[in-house]
Amino acid sequence: MSAESDRWISSFLEAQAAELDAARNTLLAYGRDLQDFASWLERRASSFDAATRAEIEDYLIFCEAQGLSKATRARRLSAIRQLYRFAFEEGWRSENPGLRIKGPGQAAKLPQTLELAQVEALLRAAKDSGRTPEEQARNACLMELIYATGMRVSELVELPVAAVRGAPAMILVRGKGGKERMVPLSPPAKQALADWLILRDATEEAGAAKGKKPSKFLFPGRGAAGHITRQQFFVLLKGFAAQAGLDPASVTPHTLRHAFATHLLAGGADLRVIQTLLGHADLSTTEIYTHVLDEHLKSLVLEHHPLARKG
Repeated sequence: MSAESDRWISSFLEAQAAELDAARNTLLAYGRDLQDFASWLERRASSFDAATRAEIEDYLIFCEAQGLSKATRARRLSAIRQLYRFAFEEGWRSENPGLRIKGPGQAAKLPQTLELAQVEALLRAAKDSGRTPEEQARNACLMELIYATGMRVSELVELPVAAVRGAPAMILVRGKGGKERMVPLSPPAKQALADWLILRDATEEAGAAKGKKPSKFLFPGRGAAGHITRQQFFVLLKGFAAQAGLDPASVTPHTLRHAFATHLLAGGADLRVIQTLLGHADLSTTEIYTHVLDEHLKSLVLEHHPLARKG
């Protein structure tokens, strides 16, 4: 990729971070998408400052031929559109070639979720997983917190220990775009948190006695980030699923977030409350859980109603 393309992408991402306070993972995704587009243009002896609307459309056709999903292609087009809007506003382009390009859209897809019994099996497995009592307490706390609060996995692993001091009934979570929200803790989550803090703090104190700098995170890690990573939690969760007798492929951090929402809705929670707890900016994003619940109820009727069985 040329230095000029790199300058375009870097300037665009810096503006996104400064003006829109875009989340780090969003910026990383935009960067990867735009690097791919830049490389494709260069193979055609073109560049960001010379690309036409026809070339953008050809690139989307190329992405489809590569087998990329509708969601991925829609995200790439979104990154390209935003780049050219930024370039137009900065005066780098006299016109915006990204205007009026019809995207592929995203296939309507209901989120996968878990039955309550499956979540309970995962929670039991987490409590029994780990080589030491400390690892078992950490694993139990991770699972209880993510299910009790519906946090995103990045929010969970980056949670500062200061946010959970003093046995709080609710904790402050910093979500996408730096937006903050309060989420309540269930009694099992509060107990798992208290048990983990005792062991975590003892380990931190022992490390401090040896000159080790204390961690500011609830779940410290050895890597550069200072906390356990999303990937580490993902691997742990797959292990819990296998131990619980569930298909590991069907259990992800996002599946637990979906379970939190659908179980609340099934229990009678208001959709606006669930929107607030999940940190959704738009209620329409939360409304998809009503469809998940409808599908679940329909499957229950078809499976258990005597007339449905006769049919």
